[in-house]
This record gives sequence, C-alpha cells and structure tokens, in this order.
Amino acid sequence: QVHLVESGGGLVQAGGSLRLSCAASGNIFRINGMGWYRQAPGKQRELVALITSGGRTNYADSVKGRFTISRDNANNTVYLQMNSLKPEDTAVYYCDADVQLSTYSPVYRYWGQGTQVTVSS
Repeated sequence: QVHLVESGGGLVQAGGSLRLSCAASGNIFRINGMGWYRQAPGKQRELVALITSGGRTNYADSVKGRFTISRDNANNTVYLQMNSLKPEDTAVYYCDADVQLSTYSPVYRYWGQGTQVTVSS
C-alpha cells in the first residue's frame, strides 16, 4: 500500500508565502513524476506544477514566477514553495505521484488527501 501524506497548508495573507510538503511511503520500487494539483470550490481540478525524477519541471501559467516545485528523491518527498500568494490561489492542493511497485510493473497514480490553502485579501 502506498500513501501520500501532505502538510503545510493553512491560512495566509495575500503576498505571503507557504510551503507544502508531500511524503510518499509504502511498497515503492520507484517514483517517476510527482506533481501538485489544486481544486477551488465549484471549479475543476487543475495542474499546478509537475516534476520528473530527473528534475524537469512544468508550471501552470498562473503560478509561473511565484511557485517552485522540488523533490527529495532519497525521501520520496515533493515540495511546493508558494510565494506572492493571491486570493485566487485559494484551493485544496493535492499531491500526486506516479509509482512503480516492482520492476516491470505498471505505473500507478496515487493521490494525497489534499491540504487546504486559504489566501485572504
């Protein structure tokens, strides 16, 4: 069983910063891509940032220059540093990991439980 545990969400004023963490644990052979998604009330879940096992990144246009995704492969952990936060960043943020459970096994997508980020104006 693979579990993703998120932390770091909370309430912050506009212009402030927050750092999210997500640690994967369980029967993990290898983690390929990891990412962060978010879902605001009444809206679809959207991609925030992705990072490959080699460190290549991709960001939503709305967060470029403000958010930074990184990972610690030794600890199966992905981070999202969020700076210059805006009220429109308010959402539940979900961690994603693409996991192989053994050699030659398919890649399975696992999700964290989500952590609330609220940005006040």
